[in-house]
Amino acid sequence: MDKANQRIKMLERDLQKIKKRKEDDSDSDDDDDLDDTEAIKIEIEELRSQNAQRQSTLDDYEKNKKWNVDNMFEVKDERTMVNQNAGKDNYTSTGHAPSTVTGEEAKKQFEEARKEAQKEKAVTKDAEKAAPATAKKSAAGPAKPPVTTRTVAPKKTSTDPTEVDSDPKFLYTYHEFTEKYADLCETFMFIKSFDQSKNFLLQHGTILLQEHAANYLLLATLEDEMNGKHEEMKQRAKQSQIVSSIAELAQSWKTHPGNAIMPFFNRLEQREFLEGFLSGVKVFVEKIEKRAIIKRKEIDAARAEEQTEATVKREGTDLSEIPREDRLGPGGLDPLEVIESLPKSMQDAFESRDTDQLRSALMEMDPKDAEYHMKRCVDSGLWNAG
Repeated sequence: MDKANQRIKMLERDLQKIKKRKEDDSDSDDDDDLDDTEAIKIEIEELRSQNAQRQSTLDDYEKNKKWNVDNMFEVKDERTMVNQNAGKDNYTSTGHAPSTVTGEEAKKQFEEARKEAQKEKAVTKDAEKAAPATAKKSAAGPAKPPVTTRTVAPKKTSTDPTEVDSDPKFLYTYHEFTEKYADLCETFMFIKSFDQSKNFLLQHGTILLQEHAANYLLLATLEDEMNGKHEEMKQRAKQSQIVSSIAELAQSWKTHPGNAIMPFFNRLEQREFLEGFLSGVKVFVEKIEKRAIIKRKEIDAARAEEQTEATVKREGTDLSEIPREDRLGPGGLDPLEVIESLPKSMQDAFESRDTDQLRSALMEMDPKDAEYHMKRCVDSGLWNAG
């Protein structure tokens, strides 16, 4: 509207110039001036009409806008009071909720878990006794696992509840956290709307805003991409970024992340903040895609190395008897060909598996030659660089 008003003022000045020119030269009957005057008047009318429509839209927005704490009141006096000890108990150094429970709560949880495990064990024994002696296991084997699988370990039953009885703030490990709250994290990861996510966090924020939950979401996102579930990965990435963004906001305010839930989702109602958040999610998705590629290569290399080591260590097996494609190392080199190309001193060291002898052999060689031979040993699986 401001730009339109500026344009109108310029056009009105042009009309004044044309009018003055006509007054100065009253005998002139210039058709061009007449055409210019009509065109200017038409443009001015269009601009005024557009501004009237814009003003009507603004009036409609103002009339029907939603009231909240930010636009309902006018702040006369604003003060900020900081609790110097807020960071000690209310949030971790990364802004997440502390992953702690009281010793009494932990004792009660472990006691319940133990009783449940004993009950299940008793039921299993009774079932085994009742089963016929000739029962056989199914011949069908397990399905081929994906590239990587996120597993939740079974409940531990060996923990003595008295071990944490004297600890006022028993710290959950990541393993214990996933045992107890994996299902809750999974439920949150597939919530698509911001409103539902907000309500879910308001109800379960003390759990989902812990750092263990953030790590669970991150790993789940990476594993979905590695398993080819790209759309699921993008959904999880969005939910993961919600938790991370709330933690960052809480960290900057030095407050419990639960206090940042409502302010965060209120900001998402602003277009520029929403666009910034979605842009951050896009960047995060790209990082996950790149990391998944690297992770796949690392897993493939580790599997190839393990396979080569298992083959080499197989008792009574000659490398020459193994097909060449099966004995290739992580770098694609044949260990049999590499060991035959090594200097005699290095061959003797590998055959005797004497690391000191190998170190001495390398020290006696030219550094460039030593580096060349060791790289080939690593690529063939003769030497584990890790």
